Amino acid sequence: MKILVIGSGGREHALVWKLAQSPHVTQMWCAPGNAGIAQERLATNGALVECVNIGAENITKLMLFALEQKIDLTVVGPDNPLALGIVDWFAKNGLRIWGVNQKAAQFESSKVFSQKFMEKYGIPTASAGTFSEAGPAKAFCATLGGKCVVKADGLALGKGVLICANQTEAEKAVDEIMVGKAFGDAGASVVIQEFLEGVEVSMHALCDGKTAKVFPTSQDHKRALDGDLGLNTGGMGTYSPTPFLTEAQLAETARLVLEPFMRGCLAEAIDYRGILFPGVMLTKAGPKILEFNARFGDPETQVYLTRLENDLVELLEASVSGTLAKHELKWKPAASVCVVMASGGYPGSYAKGKVITGLDAANALPGTKVFHAGTAQSGRDIVTNGGRVLGVTALGKDLRAAQLAAYAAVEKIQFDGAHFRRDIAAKAL
Repeated sequence: MKILVIGSGGREHALVWKLAQSPHVTQMWCAPGNAGIAQERLATNGALVECVNIGAENITKLMLFALEQKIDLTVVGPDNPLALGIVDWFAKNGLRIWGVNQKAAQFESSKVFSQKFMEKYGIPTASAGTFSEAGPAKAFCATLGGKCVVKADGLALGKGVLICANQTEAEKAVDEIMVGKAFGDAGASVVIQEFLEGVEVSMHALCDGKTAKVFPTSQDHKRALDGDLGLNTGGMGTYSPTPFLTEAQLAETARLVLEPFMRGCLAEAIDYRGILFPGVMLTKAGPKILEFNARFGDPETQVYLTRLENDLVELLEASVSGTLAKHELKWKPAASVCVVMASGGYPGSYAKGKVITGLDAANALPGTKVFHAGTAQSGRDIVTNGGRVLGVTALGKDLRAAQLAAYAAVEKIQFDGAHFRRDIAAKAL
């Protein structure tokens, strides 16, 4: 099989790494890829994965490339191409592609659409209001005592969510998104949710339009600094499994969320094939959905795929063809921890082009895999090329062992201004 993976981050490196292990794959490309992806080799023939210089949102060029190379399956990593309708375009041109179609991508590309869907189909969520004008939005914040979460409606690289403790902060957040256009057109409308107290976990389910297969739990660390302080980021690290849900509780949460979700999709003629990634808050009143994402989480993918025992090609094929019910997901009992090493200044402005050393030494440690997120090749050096640079991931017999292994690998890697949290998985321990 010839496979094309779209994207350039840590999630895409993890997808490429796992797909490359499949006996079905004979050739693989990644567009645009990164320096780490370019070093991956296929298990079948030792061939290197080729990075192609086409942006993830350049749908026409990607489609022409897929037709020209006779690609058997395209795998979409990021949210933007999905929201732009890449799956619909490829399918119209007779190309097999894994990821949600444009209608299904609305669950992530519009927080307003998602909130209204949850309310309509009885999916447990925060009480909320949706607004397209700043005045009524601020008035609604006041009904919550200013203790709320203000979310830009559209896609904002995982950063369009502002958590407010009082009315002053809430009004500032509304102004920042709707008036100051901090997230551009994504902030034309907002969803304002009550602030939910509890433990947040990431849930993932692979869907094929009829069936949804739930993954084990993981937990992301969104804030930039230890102790969940600092600005919101795309994610500073994650681990799986979490101790906050037993298997029975996970099954019950899946029932409360996935059954009405799939039922609602059927009623609205949404053919949902791909990953559904709900952010779940475990409150005293039970699990509540904060938001839906319509693709793999990043860095959740890194911990899931290091634990997954199935052939990923076979699972994605089943998701596309609607035959997922025939497959059982199998997971290593080991725990996995991913620590993100970011550029100094992230999630604000940061410099690029800093030389990274120690990658080989870190990768040589047992059970360890360094996934590249924002890297590039510069001559003989691998250099920083993004905010989140690396996802240093390690498996261990339990969480403590995995955490120690991940941080042992982090210590071997250096680049100027490197910044990472030192408390990934601490909540579980």
